[in-house]
Amino acid sequence: MFWVLLLLLAWAVAGLACTRLCLAAVHAAAVDVHAGREHDLTLYEAAFLSGGPRRVADLTLVSMARQRRLLLARTGWATVVDPRGRDDIERSVIGAIGPGGQSPIAPVRDAAADAEAVGTLAERLVRAGLAVPDGARTGIAAEVQRVRLAAVAVLALGGIALLLPGGAELPRHLVALWFGLPLALTLSCLAIARVEVHPYSRWASPAGQRLLGALSRHTGGGDDRTYLTTVAVRGVRAVGEPDLRAAFEQRASLWRD
Repeated sequence: MFWVLLLLLAWAVAGLACTRLCLAAVHAAAVDVHAGREHDLTLYEAAFLSGGPRRVADLTLVSMARQRRLLLARTGWATVVDPRGRDDIERSVIGAIGPGGQSPIAPVRDAAADAEAVGTLAERLVRAGLAVPDGARTGIAAEVQRVRLAAVAVLALGGIALLLPGGAELPRHLVALWFGLPLALTLSCLAIARVEVHPYSRWASPAGQRLLGALSRHTGGGDDRTYLTTVAVRGVRAVGEPDLRAAFEQRASLWRD
């Protein structure tokens, strides 16, 4: 009968982990469905909701480069042409480049993403119900990890039960079947989380995603704002200029060196 105790433990581990994940998902989704209904996203806001702080930094670099106020070389270096930033985020980028007026793009991007101006933007979006708070994102990720560990624990407990000395009242295949039930619970929970919970673990809340969806339908035109909107929503892979794209492709290798 010792295997029954192991089965009860498996159910307890699986049930607790799945319950915590469900509660975390409910907490992340508990936003005002009408949030942002009258809100028109700025380019910075669209970038943050699409890709977080680093996307905001990328958008700023691309925007300044297209206005010839920043030179992004194919070698992966950024050079300041106009040292007067037009807003706090642009000033953060210029400050990250440093007094020498030149720096590799990768550290500039990282510093600009961590700047106070981007943090203020994030707080404003969270208050408006358009962005997911940090705690909700990390909370769901942690609970998903707990469910994965619970699945492993159920497998381990089932293996121990099958390896116990003879004398069990049930054949081994029936014992395995009983342990398959809590395992199915954890795997089903992970599958549902991948489909239903995953969107809430990103930067945009459901209301923010709705605004992004409306914005995405207006990308693809030829004017400069539409171009920058596409970069904000899709990232630097939407950059069309070969030289500018090459500059961003070089940033990672330069930063590793």
